[in-house]
Amino acid sequence: MFGIFIGLNQERKIMTTLQLAKRNIKEKGFLDIETPKSVDFVKEIKKLRKKKNAIILAHYYQEDAIQDIADFVGDSLALAQKAATTDADIIVFAGVHFMAETAKILNPKKKVLLPDLKAGCSLADSCPPADFEAFKKENPNHIVVSYVNTSAEIKALTDIVCTSSNAEKIINSIPKDRPIIFAPDRNLGAWLIKKTGRDMLLWDGACMVHEAFSIDKILKLYAENPGSEIIAHPESEAHLLKVAKYVGSTSGLLNYVKTSKAKTFIVATEVGILHKMRQDSPDKILIPAPVEDDSCNCSECFYMKMNTMKKLYLCLKHELPHVEVDPELSKKALVSIERMLELSK
Repeated sequence: MFGIFIGLNQERKIMTTLQLAKRNIKEKGFLDIETPKSVDFVKEIKKLRKKKNAIILAHYYQEDAIQDIADFVGDSLALAQKAATTDADIIVFAGVHFMAETAKILNPKKKVLLPDLKAGCSLADSCPPADFEAFKKENPNHIVVSYVNTSAEIKALTDIVCTSSNAEKIINSIPKDRPIIFAPDRNLGAWLIKKTGRDMLLWDGACMVHEAFSIDKILKLYAENPGSEIIAHPESEAHLLKVAKYVGSTSGLLNYVKTSKAKTFIVATEVGILHKMRQDSPDKILIPAPVEDDSCNCSECFYMKMNTMKKLYLCLKHELPHVEVDPELSKKALVSIERMLELSK
């Protein structure tokens, strides 16, 4: 009888902790619950995934352990394509908020989980919907192409969404007599102007990670490593893209390293990509591009690294936090996303 009493008491304590954690989700962004030190997150996540018919989608910028346990790891385009076709009942998005939001727009009837709701994006934040709506009204004849790194509100104001993988193709699909607004990344936009020859009107936004690289330190590193190649993501600044041997999306950078005859690469994008690069190209030497500020890990996306194995486990176990998008907003945003997916076939 005493043992039953202790068991009931522990169960009540767990329930009270969970209820408190649920109440604090909005403030904290995640389920703040202690887990036993002995818990094997890999084993438990695998069990929960199978039991709940869940799929774990992870971006290349996630921590190594999350990439390793994910069902699918990809860049923004590949993740959107996977989210659009999955038959899983639950989608767990190990990425940032706009990615989970996009998955929810594509799957309004499915439960979409995000380990930490506060995993945002500096680039998405650089384009406030009210300001962008006013900007669009000032240029009413323009077709709006927006990078996937935007909120649902921006996607609803957009004609076609793009990613760095398909942006050039999408810009080239637009009739040459139609003016274009490109948002929100000014660096990617400027690179696309150079690649396509289109004179686009650019929104003045940027990614804090890709603007942190030091061109002087990169060139010094390049001089110290004869035969190395600088490769960069097009969200980087123009002076860096100018000296890069190859400029491309996350998946493009991975493929380039695999196929290039060079042995050493200075990689100017978020450092999380190095995990997959090392798996794909174990014989290559990969050097993360240095940043201006030596006192910070500025080549790491703070938001991407907010997700952890513990948060992923708790998220899947309790099916919280989940991402919701207003149904009317979702319908409007879906149009621009579906146009992108159709043009990407």
